[in-house]
Parts: sequence; C-alpha cells; structure tokens
Amino acid sequence: MPSPAVPRTVKGLSLVSLFNDFASEMVYPVLPAFVTGPLGAGALALGALDGAAELTSAALKVVSGRLADRPGWRAPLILGGYATAVLVRPLIAVAGTAWQVVGFRIIDRAGKGLRTPPRDALIAAVTPPELRGRSFGFHRAADHLGAVLGSIAAWYLLAQGLGVREVIGWSALPGVLAFLVLAVLLRGARVFGGPTPGPKERGDLTDAAGRVFWGPVLVLAALTFFRLPEALLLLRLQELGVAVPAVPLVWAGLHVVRSAGSYPGGWVSDHLGPRATVAAGGLIFAAVAVAFGARLSPEGAVAVFLLLGPVAGLTESAERSLVARLAPVRTGRGFGIYHAVVGVTALPAGLAFGALYQRAGAPAALWGSAGGMVLAVFLWLAITRRERG
Repeated sequence: MPSPAVPRTVKGLSLVSLFNDFASEMVYPVLPAFVTGPLGAGALALGALDGAAELTSAALKVVSGRLADRPGWRAPLILGGYATAVLVRPLIAVAGTAWQVVGFRIIDRAGKGLRTPPRDALIAAVTPPELRGRSFGFHRAADHLGAVLGSIAAWYLLAQGLGVREVIGWSALPGVLAFLVLAVLLRGARVFGGPTPGPKERGDLTDAAGRVFWGPVLVLAALTFFRLPEALLLLRLQELGVAVPAVPLVWAGLHVVRSAGSYPGGWVSDHLGPRATVAAGGLIFAAVAVAFGARLSPEGAVAVFLLLGPVAGLTESAERSLVARLAPVRTGRGFGIYHAVVGVTALPAGLAFGALYQRAGAPAALWGSAGGMVLAVFLWLAITRRERG
C-alpha cells in the first residue's frame, strides 16, 4: 500500500521556509562572533539577544493565533510575517552596538510571531490527522535544509574574505526569494480561512477526548526553559577551539542532521505518539549538554554538537501534531498559545543561563541545563501519562 502523500500546500510552505531560513541562517551563526567581537559584548548580551527576541515573538503569537481563526486572515498574517523579516534582517549589518543588534533581532522575530500560528494552523487544516506528524516533519526538514544552505553560504563568503557585516547584508537575497515564492503560493491556494465555530463549541481549549489543553503545553514550556540557548552553544564551540569562520559550517552540519531527522521524527510521532517522542528528544539533549560541558578537542566538540540534531527531529513535529489534536476547533488560537507559552520562557532562560555561563563558566551552565531537562522530562511523562499515540 503506497504511503500517503504530503499535501501540496504543505510542500509550498516548506519551500518558502527553505528560502527564509537560507536568509536567517546566513545571519544567526555569525551573531556570537559579531556581538562579542566588534561590538564588545559578552555572554549575557547573547542570552538577552535570544531571550528578548523570542519574548516579543511569543507575545505576537497570541494575537496572530486568534486572528488566524478568522476567515480570510491567514494569508495576510503569513505574508506580513515573512515580509517583516525580509525587510529588517539585513539591517543588523549596520548596527553599531550590541543593543542595536538586539533591537533588529526583536523586529525580525516579530515577523516570526505574526506568521507561525497561522502557518501551522494551515498545515494542520490541509493534512489528515494520521499524517500530521509527517507533514510537520516535512516542513521542518525543508526549514532545516534552508539553514544548511544559509550556513554554507555564510562560511563561503567569510572564506572569501568578506566581513561579518557584509555576510549579513547578503542575506537579503534569499529573503526576497522566500517572499516572492510565498506571494505566488498564497495567490493560488484555497484554504486560508479559519474554521467557523459551531453552536456547541466550548470556550476553553481541549483535545478531542475532553482533556485540558494547558497541562501538556506548560510542561513543553518547562522543557524549552531548560534547553540552553543556541547562541551560547555556538559560543561554547568557539571556546573549545573551533575557528570562527568554521562555525557557520558546523551550524550547517547540525541542520543537515536536523533536516534528515525531521521526517523520520514525524513518522515516529505518528506511530508512537508525542509522549514518548518528546521525552526521547529531551533526554538526548540532556546527554549532549553533559558531554558538551566537558573538556573536548575541537573535533570532539563538533561531533557532540551534531548530536543535537535528533533532538529537533524528534520534538518539533511531535509537539505540533499534539497541539493540533489538543485544539481541534480553534486551531490557530491553540498554536498561538502554544508558541507564546513556549516562547515566553526564552527571555528568563536566556538571562539565567547567560548569567550562569558568564559568572560560573560553560560547564556549570551546560550541566545545570542537563539536570533541569531530566527533571522536566519526568514531569512531562507524569502529566501526559494518559496520552495515547
């Protein structure tokens, strides 16, 4: 029996995400060197960079998620969100202080806040429930493939002698391509309105069996809190001897692993359920964090860093397919709240782990992250013990 196909709309949105992440990941892996080098800031500023940007994105996701359930709103929200990122991201190249970088990054992530809930709600709407893990996995695979291309492009431009500012400026080109592809896709697609609430629709968010929405989502936020910010992981690579021009290449390698693991991770979620899949991802992250806190050679550091790839493959599509099931009616609102609650943890996590990293060193921050992650996984298993595949 042939495998069911991923819907065409999902494939189109995946192509858009590929080009957008091409642009984004030309910028992100060089930000630690940019902020701590020419701009003279430290690990705390990097933690604030990630945290403040994700907090802003989280706040907007609540609003865009609610609007995404209104007929006709999904297309403008998705288009506006990508346009914001395309226009603002290259401006990081002209920043003169670390806090200007934070400001531009916040606006960039505001675009993500606008587009993410309506996009995920659209993917859920056009995909049969039994295929959602694989559809989200397909989308995440394309997203990470774009990150691979962007990181390799950044490495190539740095190897050719371009400065970090120039590399960031060149990110405008794939960003414009993402916007153009999206404009064509939205013009031709038909499913963009939200569901029409029925007379029996409840005011709270529940899954199809009547269990509450909030317990699993709040624990997902705890799992996110204890995941050390990626900017600090990149800084750790540099501390262990990986050269700055090679960091984008290592970042590309991580996304190769993430891209390769996303669709299989979605398949695992479809067959084993989100409970076991998310728990496995959390435990893998904890193990990697423990190893990354040890004294490693540059080659060993790269090898351990690449082991972070299966974490995204297992958790990203599993979490999204779970949210689609927990909020079967107000799906846009469900995704908005999920992304917001998870995202709002980024600022306190970034500040806490950034301060710990700066004052006590990388091993303390990494091992603290690992211990907290293990506790959060046990809480996840307890809260979701009644969930079934």
